[in-house]
Amino acid sequence: MTGQASEHRTRVVIVGGGTAGWMTAAALVRRLPHACTVRLVESTEIGIVGVGEATLPHLRAFIEMLGIDEAEFMRTTQATYKLGIEFRDFGRIGERYLHPFGSFGTPLNGVPFHHYWLRMRAAGRQDSFFDYSIANVMAATKRFAPPSVDTGSILSSYAYAYQFDATLFAPYLRDYALARGAVRTEGKVVAVERDAASGDVAALALESGERIEGDLFVDCSGFRALLIGESLHSDWEDWSRWLPCDRAVAMPCASPTGGIEPLTRATAMGAGWRWRIPLRHRVGNGYVYSSAHIGDDEAAAALTAAVEGEPLADPRLLRFRAGRRTRSWHGNVVAIGLASGFLEPLESTSLYLAQGAIEQLVALFPIGGRVADADRDEFNEVVDWEYDRIRDFLILHYHATSRTDSAFWDHVRTMAVPDSLQEKIELFQVAGRLVRYTRGLFLEPSWLAVFLGQGIVPASWDQRAEAVGEGPLSAALDRLRGRIAEAVDRLPDHAGFLRGPAWGGAA
Repeated sequence: MTGQASEHRTRVVIVGGGTAGWMTAAALVRRLPHACTVRLVESTEIGIVGVGEATLPHLRAFIEMLGIDEAEFMRTTQATYKLGIEFRDFGRIGERYLHPFGSFGTPLNGVPFHHYWLRMRAAGRQDSFFDYSIANVMAATKRFAPPSVDTGSILSSYAYAYQFDATLFAPYLRDYALARGAVRTEGKVVAVERDAASGDVAALALESGERIEGDLFVDCSGFRALLIGESLHSDWEDWSRWLPCDRAVAMPCASPTGGIEPLTRATAMGAGWRWRIPLRHRVGNGYVYSSAHIGDDEAAAALTAAVEGEPLADPRLLRFRAGRRTRSWHGNVVAIGLASGFLEPLESTSLYLAQGAIEQLVALFPIGGRVADADRDEFNEVVDWEYDRIRDFLILHYHATSRTDSAFWDHVRTMAVPDSLQEKIELFQVAGRLVRYTRGLFLEPSWLAVFLGQGIVPASWDQRAEAVGEGPLSAALDRLRGRIAEAVDRLPDHAGFLRGPAWGGAA
């Protein structure tokens, strides 16, 4: 049985290295070594985007699935911890909030916590909703420790992600994959051969003259989309009318003194927003902007003026467009990463989308090299669903604003948004109700953070929250804030935790 399976292993050819390509290779050699061979074709002459350094908590599961030691991974990639994303000046200039990786408060009698907070706010209570997120309080005080495994502890109510050097992550995964049987081929693809009968990709022709055949091809060639776009012409759905930012300038700088914040920061600018990602050895910075509202040189100058430490390189220009393929799996080609679609890094979703596509590919992997229509359709449905949900969440960050200080913010504030998002906004505005999701990214706490953080406050609340008297409810809120503050006070500071013996020495 084993010998027969090995003789019919699916020949997987991945086009493009970078993070998406080597994540795919690593997952396949880890999960399906009995079912496939993996060959990755890349050229050192073709650069990678390589500026995305912030992640979501889901990447932890990917690292664990690969059997990689977290401490080793963090040392190798100069990683820090991330408890959420802080947004500054989005709803109004001068205001800030954290979208935390964790919950707000605790439900009471089956009623979500925010309804009780809304009721007490209307009664005159002045505290912030974000005071009831332990991840928020930890981030504000630059403290960190892994969540408690005791589900009854308040220290179990949050998660964490990583901030790492993207230029170190892909080589780390490359070494992992090559050590487990993946084969790397250096070279440029100059032609794509297709089967005359099926239209599937049959082979790749390299500049060197080598010809590489395969059964399943994975397009990780980035924005070029060599296979899924240039060869198979899978249509592109353009979302720039809702997400007008189409360029970025990126520049690292030296780390300032004063500790390492366990968060990614997004600060709204006149024509977009600026990221700040603290690593152990430097800080990543970038300005994501709409080229219709600011020129490239002006954007680069604005970024240079805003960075807090000594610049370590000149600003680097990146061009992109928001949208996705209408079919990310077309024929025998699966697009993963930027070849599949792109949603700007406002909520650090790029690696999540690549990871989700990889997980679906592993789950729906073709048996004996034969792609079933049902599996391909399921893959595309799941990928589309994820992109569409995240699209709406990102649009909310722009649309939920009262800013009138620039043409860019006037545009996004007044633009028509997708019906799917408008329905969510109206549902929340009336009585604080949220669409309840059971799968995917950005569940109720995430929507709450952006709604309330950017000034969308419901007119009313769940009337079951009226069953508790104001006095007892106010006292309960005071106790909860006290428990959070006391728990956080006992935690080490983030930089100190990174200096622990298991985590690679001085930060």
